[in-house]
Amino acid sequence: MLKLAVPTGDLRAAVARVLTAAGLRCDEYAAGSRALRLRLSERADVALRVFREKDIPIQVALGNYDLGICSAAWVAELQARYPQDDVMLLRPLDFGHHHLVVAAAPETLRRRGPVRGWAGARGVRIVSEFPGLAERFARRMRLARYVVLPVWGAAEAYPPEDADLAVLAVQDEAEVVAAGLEPVYTIMDGSAWLIGSRRSLAARDLSPVLGPLLRLPGPEGSHRAPAFPRAAWAPGEPSPRPATTPLPHVAAGAGEEVGVRASALVRLALPDGHAQRHTYAALRDAGLVFEGYGETTCVRRPVSGIEGLEVKVIRPQDMPQQVALGHFDLAITGRDWLLDHRYQFPSSPVVEVLDLGRSRYTIAAAVSEDVPADTLAGALAYWRAQGRTVIRVASEYPNIADHFARWRHLGRYRIVPVNGASEAFVPEDSEILIEGSETGASFRANRLKVIERVFESTNCVIARAGVTTGPRQALIERLLEQLRSVALTPGKAGADSGPPRQGRGTGRVLPGPAGPGLSRR
Repeated sequence: MLKLAVPTGDLRAAVARVLTAAGLRCDEYAAGSRALRLRLSERADVALRVFREKDIPIQVALGNYDLGICSAAWVAELQARYPQDDVMLLRPLDFGHHHLVVAAAPETLRRRGPVRGWAGARGVRIVSEFPGLAERFARRMRLARYVVLPVWGAAEAYPPEDADLAVLAVQDEAEVVAAGLEPVYTIMDGSAWLIGSRRSLAARDLSPVLGPLLRLPGPEGSHRAPAFPRAAWAPGEPSPRPATTPLPHVAAGAGEEVGVRASALVRLALPDGHAQRHTYAALRDAGLVFEGYGETTCVRRPVSGIEGLEVKVIRPQDMPQQVALGHFDLAITGRDWLLDHRYQFPSSPVVEVLDLGRSRYTIAAAVSEDVPADTLAGALAYWRAQGRTVIRVASEYPNIADHFARWRHLGRYRIVPVNGASEAFVPEDSEILIEGSETGASFRANRLKVIERVFESTNCVIARAGVTTGPRQALIERLLEQLRSVALTPGKAGADSGPPRQGRGTGRVLPGPAGPGLSRR
C-alpha cells in the first residue's frame, strides 16, 4: 500500500482540491474530519495520514511515508539540519506561496546599524520556528557570537525586547510590517511542494499516486534558496506600511548577553491558541482586562492599563523557557508544558506559583483499539509476543514521554517527538501516544483508547525562583492575589507545589523532577 502524508491547517483545503483534481479524492480529508488516518474515497491501495506540516518531511525522510505535501520551508529546515536525509523535492504546487525572511525592529536597526555590520557584535539573539535555517543564516553572515532561540511560533512577538532578529515565514512584506518589524534579508522563497522518499522512489512503483500528481496542469510554484541571503524586497518596490503601535524603547546594552534582563517593569506573558479563552476568563474574573486580549482575538502586545506592567502574547509551549531566561516575570501556561520543561532541565529556576484550575484536561497514554489489553502491562506483553523489541512513544511532550517510559519500565524504547496531529502516529509509526485530551473525541475518531491516565493538567502561573524586592515585587504579589481569588481549585506555591494528579485521586501520579517547586512524591 502506498502512503501519502498530507497537512492539516492552512494548506488543507488547497491540498484537498489538488488531490481531487488528480483523481485521488478523499472526502473525509476535504471535510476536515477529526480522523487523521484515512483512505482515498475511490482507491483502496493508498493510505492518507494527516500531520502537522513540520512533521511531514521528517516522516518522508525516515521512509515511513512514500510521498508528502508540505511547504518548501519545512523541507529546507530539515535539510539545513540533516543535509543527507532521504527527502526529495518532486514538483512545486501553485499554492502556499511564502517567503522566509529575517526581520528586526526598526529601533534595533537604528541603534545597531545594518545587519551586515554585526559580524563582531556580542550575543546576537535570533528567534525562529526554523532554528536550522536561522543557524545557517548566522553562519553565512559571519556572526561571531549569537544564540538561536527555537520557539513553537509567534516569533514576530519577540523583537526587540527578547530578540534582535526573527526568522519568519510570511506571505508578503506587509505581514512583517504589520508586526512592527522591518524585513532585512530574504532567506528563501517557496510554495507547497510534492516531496518523496528517495528510498521509496528507488524501490517501489509510486506511479499510481505520483503520476497523476506530476501530470497536473497549472503554473509552477517555487523553491528559491539564494546561496547568500539577499536583501528583502528590492528598493523602490511598493511597500504598504500601516501605522503600528510604537514599541518600547530598548536600552543600549540590550542584546549583548542572553540571560536575565534588568527591567523596571513587571513582564507578563499570556497564551494564544486553545488556552486563550480560559486565560481570558480568569483575567476577566480577576478584574484584569487588557486591551487587545480577548476571548478569541488578540494582539501580540496588549495594553495593560496597569502602571509598571508590560504584557506580551506568545505560545504557551515557549513560556517556561522564556521565564527561565528571565525574559518574563510571570506567565500563564499549562502545567503540562511546565513539566515537560522541568523534565528536560531539572535544575531550571521556573516554578509554579499558582494553579488557576482552568483549561483542565488529561494527559494520557493511548494505544490502538486493536490492542487486546486494558493495561499497560498487558499491552507490553502483547507487543513483546509479536517480537517488537523497541517500543515507540510519540508525543508533543518528548520529555514527559521519556520520563514516563523510564518510570513505567518500558525496556527498550524510542521517543518520537511530534508537533501536533499526533493521533495519526498510532499504530503504524508508534505503539504508544502520550497526549492531552479534554473530551476524548480525537482519540475515538482515530480508534485510540486510553490505557493509562498519567496526570491532569490545568493552567497555572509560573515564575522564576528568586527574591524580587521593591515596587516590582509588590505588583507581582498584587497580580497573584487577584488571580488567586478566582482560581477554581486551591493552588500552592513554592516547595509545596507537587506534580499534577489525575482526577480526584484516580489514575497515576507522574513523579516530579527534583528541584524547587516540583517535589518528588
